[in-house]
Amino acid sequence: MNLVELNRVAEAMVAPGRGILAADESSNTIKKRFDAIGVESTADNRRDYRELLFRSSEAMSKYISGVILYDETIRQNGKDGTPLVKLISDAGSIPGIKVDKGTKPLPFCPGEVITEGLDGLRERLVEYRGLGARFAKWRAVIDIGPGIPSYTAIKANAHALARYAALCQEEDIVPIVEPEVLMDGDHDIDRCYTVSEWVLKATFEELYYNRVALEGMVLKPNMAVAGKKCPQRASVEEVADKTVRLLRACVPAAVPGIAFLSGGQSDEEATAHLDAMNKIGGLPWKLTFSYGRALQAAPQKAWSGKTENVAAAQRAFAHRARMNGLAALGQWKADLEKKAA
Repeated sequence: MNLVELNRVAEAMVAPGRGILAADESSNTIKKRFDAIGVESTADNRRDYRELLFRSSEAMSKYISGVILYDETIRQNGKDGTPLVKLISDAGSIPGIKVDKGTKPLPFCPGEVITEGLDGLRERLVEYRGLGARFAKWRAVIDIGPGIPSYTAIKANAHALARYAALCQEEDIVPIVEPEVLMDGDHDIDRCYTVSEWVLKATFEELYYNRVALEGMVLKPNMAVAGKKCPQRASVEEVADKTVRLLRACVPAAVPGIAFLSGGQSDEEATAHLDAMNKIGGLPWKLTFSYGRALQAAPQKAWSGKTENVAAAQRAFAHRARMNGLAALGQWKADLEKKAA
């Protein structure tokens, strides 16, 4: 393991004012996104859409530090034959790869899942590194509901995350460690806080036991937010305060940075929450974004599968990337959204 190189890449992934584009939607997920805009999910359409993002020079060169790719995408070439990975690195961004194989029901734990994909991961990481990936991502999913999460689900998922992270570092690939507590239920923000604290503490315990170097990883957690069906909505300030308090309690200062998932928040909500946290200041790690939908919903809608809409889609992407880049510096203002609109 080359810890100096791992740390260099991890620091670049959370560089000030820049964040990570999650463009690693599985075939099923991207089909749902394309169905919503009336576009057929073919290999060419998926390539064309992602190519327009990676060729969005303003967004990519100024605000996007890295891109998480899907297995299909890391192997694709652009229309002119240039590998998509090269488009990303030429823009000054770092290519990464999603390596988990998705979730399956966890035995004897009704309503809970385990992320699979450790079998053969060592060999896949060698191949992905050869294809240009410098970091990887593995997502663990923890749901909140009556009687869940269980100790079994948290322990099993934390252990798998740590095993994955160790295999990545052995191959000189920076692991993004993503333990996501879902916001799908009717729980309030305090319940989310309690479960997230448990999940993060279990995850860092497993990382320690698996000898993962914290200086060579990036954490991708959820924010402390109420469930979507909860009638009590927390204010932007409350989300920021509680999330920062949670992270201070759980995340060692050796971790270079924390890149939040948006997890079903609206575009502006995800930006406002990140900005409010950075305005608190005095934090030992950098706080930035690793958004999928919160960066892509606007450009997808603007594009709608039409070549003549590519420039409009790139403008929409550049705007969202810039807003989040400002939020990562604590310099975002809501009226910047209105001006653009």
